[in-house]
Formats: sequence, structure tokens, C-alpha cells
Amino acid sequence: MSIDTAALYQRYGPMVLRRCRRLLGDEEAARDAMQDTFVRLLDAPDRLDEAAPSSLLWTTATRVCLNRLRSQRRRPEVQGGDLLLRLATADDLEGESAARAVLQRLFGREPESTRTIAVLHLLDGMTHEEVAELVGLSVSGVRKRLRTLRERLLALEVAA
Repeated sequence: MSIDTAALYQRYGPMVLRRCRRLLGDEEAARDAMQDTFVRLLDAPDRLDEAAPSSLLWTTATRVCLNRLRSQRRRPEVQGGDLLLRLATADDLEGESAARAVLQRLFGREPESTRTIAVLHLLDGMTHEEVAELVGLSVSGVRKRLRTLRERLLALEVAA
């Protein structure tokens, strides 16, 4: 089956882009996901129903975006990255001492389970659901603790 991709792109591209923007919340990521959606259409032309291509495009765009979001959760880009980079690369005695002090301020009043949550999610790349199951909290509890840590880390970075 031959697909007139250019015509489909012109007609349904705006719909796919709106869907991707809605799910991803980022213009550049949405445009990339839109492109991936149409590439997938080229990879599987037999799945296309020429009478109603919008439903396949909508579903494909949704799957592409959800896969991207899952990948981001597994490899999160942590805010406060500049401070984290400085902490991770401290290689002299003074730098290591300063890193310990920052980590103590960040985790000092937190329960041990919060440190475990941070390691499992931010370093090991586990999802909120996986972490919640391991530490015995609800998913919302895990999210709340991670959000609190991010806010505290940003406050420490501003102060640094």
C-alpha cells in the first residue's frame, strides 16, 4: 500500500502536534514526537485505515509521548543539576567536606526512607510506583518526598 505521507502530514500534523504538546508540555519535545509518529506510520503502512487515519495517528502520538515520559521518569533530569554536579565532582578534601555539609543539610531532617527513595528513583531510575512498593509508601507519598527534596535542593543551590 502506498501512503501519501505528505498529505497526511499536512492534514493531520496540527492535530498530532496538539496532542503531543498536551502530553509532553514542551514545544521541542512535542515536535520531535510528532515526527516520530509519522515515521512509525511509514514503518507500518498496513495498519493505516485510509478512511479514518486520524484515530491511528492519535493513538500512535499518544503512545510515542507516553513512552517518552516513561523514559524521562527512568532517567530524570534533576533540577538543581549544577549543585549536584559540584557535589559529585568534589575531589579535594575541602570540596568533599563541603559536599558532606550540603548533603547533611538536604537530608538532615529527613527520615532514612527519604534517602532510600532518592537513590532508588534518581540514581537507579525506578518509577514512583516501583519505589513506593519497595519502601511501603503510597505513590503520592513518594512524589511528595521527592518534590520536597527538589525544593530544598533548589533552595540550597540559590544559597550556594
